Amino acid sequence: MDVIVYSSTGCEYCKRIKTDLANWGLPYEERNVTENEAYFEDLHAKGIYSVPVTFIGEHPIIGYRPNAMKKKLLELGVLSTNVPSEEAKKAEDEEAQAESVFTPLSAALVDDVYDFLIIGAGPAGSSAAVYSSRSRLKTLVIDKAPTAGALALTHKIANYPGVLGEVSGLELLTLMRRQAKQFGATFVRSNIMGVDFTGDLKAVHLPEGTVRARAVFVAVGSRGRTAKVKGEDRFEGRGVSYCATCDAAFFQGRVVAVVGDNAEAAEDAIQLSRFAKEVHVFMPSKKWSSDAEYSQLEGLGHVHVYPAHPLREVTGEDTLSGIVVKTPDGDHEVKVDGVFIYLSGNQPGTDFLGESVARDADGYVEVDAFLRTNVDGVFAGGDARRTPVKQAVVAAADGAIAAMSADKHVNKRSRVMAQYS
Repeated sequence: MDVIVYSSTGCEYCKRIKTDLANWGLPYEERNVTENEAYFEDLHAKGIYSVPVTFIGEHPIIGYRPNAMKKKLLELGVLSTNVPSEEAKKAEDEEAQAESVFTPLSAALVDDVYDFLIIGAGPAGSSAAVYSSRSRLKTLVIDKAPTAGALALTHKIANYPGVLGEVSGLELLTLMRRQAKQFGATFVRSNIMGVDFTGDLKAVHLPEGTVRARAVFVAVGSRGRTAKVKGEDRFEGRGVSYCATCDAAFFQGRVVAVVGDNAEAAEDAIQLSRFAKEVHVFMPSKKWSSDAEYSQLEGLGHVHVYPAHPLREVTGEDTLSGIVVKTPDGDHEVKVDGVFIYLSGNQPGTDFLGESVARDADGYVEVDAFLRTNVDGVFAGGDARRTPVKQAVVAAADGAIAAMSADKHVNKRSRVMAQYS
């Protein structure tokens, strides 16, 4: 049975599909739409406006979906055994290494009293554990899902200081956690049921029991995007896209929408402006995020930006015909040929704190320059506080500050003592 991969130049997911097919020992024909515009028309005729697309006979698999592709290959008898993809093998190995840092939460661990208890093992929590354990604070780190945080799910990081080349977010976190564990920190998996910060010993309630500590660092992440808008799934790859590098050329001379207010939305709107007849940028908030470089969009007559116009729905019958956005005057439908969506969740996961510490209207914990909350001995950082930019290195810096502040509190020092060596 013929296997045909429609790809484009510079498409990272196209490379992964070709790697998987090669590892599975399956020959395939590649049709690069960047190099041959006739291949655009092949996909347009089938109502597809995205790459990669892998045709297994007449069955299309849109996007990089190795499990769906493997399942279809097995159903059709093209693959005789369930051979894992290169991506799957790498992910399994990374997860195994990440899990090896975590210790089962025994009764002895629950009954102990700690100098420093860290809630969250992301870059802020893991960095804090490095500094606190090196300061000889008895440190316990609790995380409910150590391989599912924002950084852990990041595929590629190339700008973390001191780390040459590219690593995945989970690889970077595992390095941090191993370093902290080497200094004596203990990492466990559990869910936080509630807290009591009223006494000198702070209590954190878990299903396994109550853990107590002299200082606590709230280093939880933000909640990701929990649901897609109505119609988004239906037209994914058929007018809904998430990558202008991959799919911009499909919309040559057409009208497209970009939904988002972050750096990726601004960057891809610029990319799309080189192909599309009109680009409408609908921002869910009133202004661009602080890391968005949008100056190149200003002055382009065919690019229109609409602040505070969140996406409500993707519409169409057999093909995508438009989107519905919320305007000051109510919901409004806009006719477009395609929509590029760059939305992510950004609400801090601090609901479990209740009224125990001061939080703002969006749930961010209010802290001072030393990351102290309004409760003595309780600190917060990373995505739990309102940071100027959300970057792993910023969260890691928060962890260092919180740990040194906790050391001052626990050891009753007159000032924060920095670690210089």
